[in-house]
Amino acid sequence: MSQGGEGSVKAIYYALAANFGIALSKYVAAFWTGSGSMLAEAIHSTADCANQMLLLLGLKQARRPASADFPLGHHRVTYFWSMIVALLLFFMGGAFSVYEGIERLLHPQPLQHGLIAMAVLAGAVVLEAFSLWGALKEIRKIAGRQPFLVWFRETRQSELMVVAGEDIAALLGLTLAFAAVAASVISGNPLWDALGTLAIGIVLMVIAIAVMIEVKGLIVGESAAPQLRAEIEMFVAAQPEVERVLNVITLAWGDKVVIAVKARMKGMETQTGLQMVDAINAVEARMQARFPAAQWVFFEPDVR
Repeated sequence: MSQGGEGSVKAIYYALAANFGIALSKYVAAFWTGSGSMLAEAIHSTADCANQMLLLLGLKQARRPASADFPLGHHRVTYFWSMIVALLLFFMGGAFSVYEGIERLLHPQPLQHGLIAMAVLAGAVVLEAFSLWGALKEIRKIAGRQPFLVWFRETRQSELMVVAGEDIAALLGLTLAFAAVAASVISGNPLWDALGTLAIGIVLMVIAIAVMIEVKGLIVGESAAPQLRAEIEMFVAAQPEVERVLNVITLAWGDKVVIAVKARMKGMETQTGLQMVDAINAVEARMQARFPAAQWVFFEPDVR
């Protein structure tokens, strides 16, 4: 597995461990206090646990070997599972919370043991911060000093993007839930709890939509990240056998990259077919050594 793939697995396990503990504590607190915000957060954490298990399943399936039916392997299956996770985050987390919030607005229920709920939420913030720290740690190894939002838009690691999006949504949701429960405890008005539940749902749905937009591009067929794409083109142009690069096409393929090159080779008019094949093979070998993710390189000599 590539370094990026190993980083994704670590981030997923961080999130799974944190959310499992958080979900248990939230369900207990929601049952005890009758808090709608707490129940929405418990459902969200449960959805997160299921989501992370689906991402692990996707990474496992992506390691299946290539076959006659799947000649380039199964690496892109991670995009499918990432989209499923984003949909679950939208409906199971966001839409349910919005429904619960509206229900609480129409039928307010008094909040019980609010201090206990606040204590549970405070503990959940710590665990969720640990999960987000794990995800950001792995992202830093890949993105370097690249701003997070730029990385989010340009990354082709859908599973790591989903984990980071979930963790951010969870921290925002916990903050809203804590504020809503605190306001209800101080004022004695359950309206704040209902509004908090509604706000949590909206936050989850917005972040889920942002993730879905990015994953859709990968499913449709997005190129390699812009920086990697530029590095590949410059590398090919610098090879002694290449006179001029005519076109370079890249395609993100899970943790791998498909590269197609059309280039004018030096001495094309005088070389034999065997010499041209040897020159192309030499360039391809150096490309794959320089870019380990470039598992497939298709090279076409041309004069146009």
